[in-house]
Amino acid sequence: MVYDGKPWLKSYDSDVPENIEIPAISLKRYYVETFKQHQDRAAYQYLGSSLTFGELLERSGRLAKALNEHGLGKGDVVSICLPNTPQYMICIVGALQAGCAISGLAPLLMPDEIVYQLKDCEAKALIILDMLFDAKFATVAGQVPDLELVLVTGIMDMLPRTTEYSAGKPLDGKKVAAFVDFFEQYPDEPPDVSFETGEACYLQYTGGTTGLSKGAMLTHGNLVANILQFQSVDAGMIEDGSEVVITAIPMYHIFALMVNTLSFFRRGEKNVLVTNPRDMESFVKIWAASRPSIFTGVNTLFVGLLHTPGFSDIDFSSLKFTMGGGAPVQKAVSQKWKDLTGSYIKEGYGLSETSPVATVNLLGVPEYRAGIGVPVPSTDISLRDDDGNEVPQGEPGELCIKGPQVTSGYWRQPEATAASMTDDGYFKTGDIAVMDEDGYFQIVDRKKDMILVSGFNVYPNEIEDVVAHMPGVIESACVGMPSEATGEAVKLFVVKSDDSITGENVRDFCREHLAGYKVPKQVVFLDELPKSAVGKILRRELK
Repeated sequence: MVYDGKPWLKSYDSDVPENIEIPAISLKRYYVETFKQHQDRAAYQYLGSSLTFGELLERSGRLAKALNEHGLGKGDVVSICLPNTPQYMICIVGALQAGCAISGLAPLLMPDEIVYQLKDCEAKALIILDMLFDAKFATVAGQVPDLELVLVTGIMDMLPRTTEYSAGKPLDGKKVAAFVDFFEQYPDEPPDVSFETGEACYLQYTGGTTGLSKGAMLTHGNLVANILQFQSVDAGMIEDGSEVVITAIPMYHIFALMVNTLSFFRRGEKNVLVTNPRDMESFVKIWAASRPSIFTGVNTLFVGLLHTPGFSDIDFSSLKFTMGGGAPVQKAVSQKWKDLTGSYIKEGYGLSETSPVATVNLLGVPEYRAGIGVPVPSTDISLRDDDGNEVPQGEPGELCIKGPQVTSGYWRQPEATAASMTDDGYFKTGDIAVMDEDGYFQIVDRKKDMILVSGFNVYPNEIEDVVAHMPGVIESACVGMPSEATGEAVKLFVVKSDDSITGENVRDFCREHLAGYKVPKQVVFLDELPKSAVGKILRRELK
């Protein structure tokens, strides 16, 4: 194998290819074939009940027929605003079979944010949870002129009993119908529609941490490629049609959308859905009852489980591996996870714009390795300075990605698309990373999160990782604050389990492990840290 400036290739397992062959196939065809192949196997376990792949196929076919009969088809966008429920995959595959594209809406968005996103993607239909419809959409529906159809569903709709919902009356000129009532009268006869691999399939809206959210256009080719890229690094640990996967990260987030919903469904695995992962006690009971073989999560979720009574009593012998993403997984957390479950958390990295999987710590390597791992096959990474030049090996630079999973651009924002790409076609992530001699990458931090203390770069993740080792600390986050003496200084926010810990205790602990300019000048204790819907700590709110 010739490395050609790609040192990560020497770290690949023998069965991991440098490049993969990507078939010219649509996501729709992928899932219709999968559902047929595994039709008798349970696809979902949810609130004590289950649905088979065959049942999902039949209901998605009816939904596709109904959408088509109501005038939706090629080029139209269906928005989905749901938590983790069996309806999610029915809506995805049903919309695809109708010829539509999809846009995910986070249920935690406020009404104005929902209106913005629906208008921006020009959604023709919205599928929304009943309580969200009443609380967040009914009063603002008139502000979305292109929206023609609203389907309202309940938490229990896919179980033997369905949610009763008074629907059918026009709302600001829009048809409103109960989800199940809408399609159950139609036959399972979806229209015969085909897609080119370069057609937009999913509009994944970014978090909008700087300005308004942008819709990353993920094509059929992007998503199929990323499914195959992720599959190529599994080291034979994943057996088709035999795994039990706990899905607690919301499926509207790109991590759970690709890994749990698209990749594992493609392989016929059973998803155990956790609708409210913040209810840790219930989450632990679900885990104990389902005996998963695969778990995906984020650092804050791992921390929460490790601190929940009863979790340490679970039998983890069925667990093959745990994957972390969305935010850096701290070494101390991974070590505690390994001590309890028997294996380290395998951290990966990606963004909405990369479908998302760009790098992984290889599943076949049992040892712990800090950082986000190596690029998946058919992916190239370049670290660049502010002038767009590649930095020397071992030096920090902006992580830039090229590969078949990279977005074709932002929805109707050509200027933002151009600004996000290098002249030679790499997507600029805004994350600062370093690469070691073996081709493993580690995120140092976001450009905008870096703290400049007396001319020295201070990266919040480094400080937070140190503080995670301090007994009595649950989690922490730090930001930069103005300082007349040093330009900026470090301010640390801490959630503690030991009330006796003081700010000076924390500073003393940091002094033992960090250079003086990295030690926090201020320590503030909070009951909890502000987080996004998927558990990312929101440093901008702390600022």
